[in-house]
Amino acid sequence: MSTADRPVVEAVGITKRFGPTVALADAGIVIHQGEAHALVGRNGAGKSTLVGLLTGLQAPDEGAIAFHGRPAPPLGDRDAWRRLVACVYQRSTIIPDLTVAENLFLNRHTRGPGRLIGWRTLYREAGRLLAEWSVDVDPRRAAATLSVEQRQFVEIARALSFGARFIILDEPTAQLDAAGIERLFTRLRALREQGVTLLFISHHLQEIYQLCDRVTVLRDARHIVTAAVAELDRPALVSAMTGEDVSLPEAAPGRGTTDAPVLLSVDDLTTRSGALLSLRARAGEVIGIAGGGSSGKVEVAEAIAGLSRPAAGTVTVGGRVLRPGSVSDALAAGVGLVPQDRHREGFVPLLAIAENVTMTVQNRIRRYGLLSPVRRERLAQRTIGELSIKADSARVPVADLSGGNQQKVVLGRALAGEPAVLVLITPTAGVDVRSKQTLLTAVEEVRRGGTAVLVVSDELDDLRICDRVLVMFQGAVVAELSQGWSDNELVAMMEGVDLDHV
Repeated sequence: MSTADRPVVEAVGITKRFGPTVALADAGIVIHQGEAHALVGRNGAGKSTLVGLLTGLQAPDEGAIAFHGRPAPPLGDRDAWRRLVACVYQRSTIIPDLTVAENLFLNRHTRGPGRLIGWRTLYREAGRLLAEWSVDVDPRRAAATLSVEQRQFVEIARALSFGARFIILDEPTAQLDAAGIERLFTRLRALREQGVTLLFISHHLQEIYQLCDRVTVLRDARHIVTAAVAELDRPALVSAMTGEDVSLPEAAPGRGTTDAPVLLSVDDLTTRSGALLSLRARAGEVIGIAGGGSSGKVEVAEAIAGLSRPAAGTVTVGGRVLRPGSVSDALAAGVGLVPQDRHREGFVPLLAIAENVTMTVQNRIRRYGLLSPVRRERLAQRTIGELSIKADSARVPVADLSGGNQQKVVLGRALAGEPAVLVLITPTAGVDVRSKQTLLTAVEEVRRGGTAVLVVSDELDDLRICDRVLVMFQGAVVAELSQGWSDNELVAMMEGVDLDHV
């Protein structure tokens, strides 16, 4: 086999340990030129470790990695690695205080006399690079003003500028709406036509079937299967990931709450961006608020929970009118929140699970006016057990947990105060199918206890647990769907397609 015919990357017999933890055990992956290859597995399966090895951030303890039939470069030769492989991570590495051009050529600016940066040349080269990869962004624009989608395209262009034609995309759709995902996929298909090979990592299994040719499954640090996507249906793929069949909860048909008391009243709530919402939520009712990225659904949810101050309207919980824009007042009234971005708003990474879970319920863990470590530990351990958080103890820092377990900690904190109203914003974003099942099952349990739940999401699996779904488009509620809605019907409404005819 000639070098040109060899796989773009071949990792064989890979074992990697971190102290007593075995992150990968005799695992591997083979990716061929021009394909879109999916890498899937539950949180903690070894995906991130494998990505770290394929990008030269770490070396395997056992096994070998080769690119185009040649051994991987030494870890210290970063330029050689950049020419072989690039990675676009879920969390952007774009520096917001710099321009697009500065981000594209960070630490490799064109310099003129006196080693001064040649700005005119820099902007010209940046414009040429963006045009080459069809990224429609002004190179002089401040990166802070870019959308999530635009930042990703800029990161892809930057990665390709080093010469790599193999790109790893780690959860690239986690913060995109349906239209943004489709635009991303269109761009990725165009890159493949230009000879770029993709390794695509996602917890959204439907995306695997939309984009990828082959899929590799890791489970418990081991390679389970590599197969053509067309030969592995969704139940088989889920079974390979979990080792068992997994079904996600749905609202029971005819589940009635019409006689239950109203716990949440939202009256003409108007956000600063102009989104408008009114609703009533009864005890034990789960209401979905669906919509795309510009629908206003997140803004109204954050206003209900006190994260932002609305322009007008009122929120009433259990007969108590909440003070606008006050998180403390919302907490005191019994509002629990799972925010949109767990990394920025959901937890303090260097604090332990116990400290994060009990952060908003200090009054419940006091004894004689002082915080009781025993009570804090007891409450945290109960949360760990109920939500199946994978951790050695409640003293483990949340930063050390996988994404799915971090999200469980965020939900655990929201539930610690036994809320009357629970607001969930994209609650299963970036988590594996087993964690998704655990999170949604926990929501069903609190609903049975009489909590009113708002599920704010464009994820269809999240919305299936709802008794009814309010669909928002461009800041307004355009439809209300009861149980039994079809996927096509809901997606069409979220995207504003034929609203008068669906």
